[in-house]
Amino acid sequence: MALHVVVGKGPVGTTTARLLAERGHRVRVLSRSGGRSTGAVEHRRVDAADAAELTAAAEGAAALYNAVNPAYTRWAADWPPVAQALLAAAERTGAVLVTMSNLYVYGRPSGPMTPESPLAAADTKGRVRREMWLDALAAHAAGRIRTTEARAADFVGPQVPPAHSHLVRQLGTLRRGRRAWVIGDPDVPRSWAYLPDVAATLVTLGTDERAHGRAWHVPVDRPRSQRQALGDLAAAMGVPAVPVSGVPWSVLRALGPIWPMARELVDVRHQFDQPYVTDATSTTATFGLTATSWDQVVADTVGAAREPDRSR
Repeated sequence: MALHVVVGKGPVGTTTARLLAERGHRVRVLSRSGGRSTGAVEHRRVDAADAAELTAAAEGAAALYNAVNPAYTRWAADWPPVAQALLAAAERTGAVLVTMSNLYVYGRPSGPMTPESPLAAADTKGRVRREMWLDALAAHAAGRIRTTEARAADFVGPQVPPAHSHLVRQLGTLRRGRRAWVIGDPDVPRSWAYLPDVAATLVTLGTDERAHGRAWHVPVDRPRSQRQALGDLAAAMGVPAVPVSGVPWSVLRALGPIWPMARELVDVRHQFDQPYVTDATSTTATFGLTATSWDQVVADTVGAAREPDRSR
């Protein structure tokens, strides 16, 4: 089978590499820290912002997956050199560039977001992601590379560390029966992307020529507000639902000067104060991909949290 190179070994990169290996592909994971190679997945230490290093490590690859995850407060500084290095590596090796992206490019939505929705981002992080995609698309149109992009809603699932999920980080709070504090309005509907569905979408885009030259949404099940989703998780855990409140935006603004993350969250307030829902109809119609049911997502997430820690 072909060689597939995944750049980044966070939740998305790791889950995607595992799925590629399960489907019989040769898999190489590149990251700044490297890792222990196995018979299924090779790890190499590579700086994702170094085009020469990326090119050498991706030589002969059929697809190059961008699963890099810079610090949330450093997107404006850290993403551009990585994006340019990936474009250069894709052009030099001929590998299809498959980028893992998000919904920031759309800015404030006026309804369910589709891949055809206007790229109307006005915030800093949204503009960074929009420019990355437009640069890749221009290179594709010029015949320099082949590219495609997956866009996903907020992650959920047992594969997602608490720091990367608005829901997974609340499991301890639910277990202790304490009030859950969330970002934004707890009652607006939101889409949630199950991480194995994210990986399945990326692998499909990297192995199907129909994906080239456009963006695709990861399939999701029915929208659930944060209050509903936390209630579903509590019910699956067999504990009573807890009170759910939104952190006042005035508090986050006040914390901005001393806690950079708070400042970043205020900058994307539009993602949390109104419905934030995705439509992946085109992904399902083209590739036959469908979302894991919400009930199964909840069961898997809670089930993994109940498993004993065997790492000690």
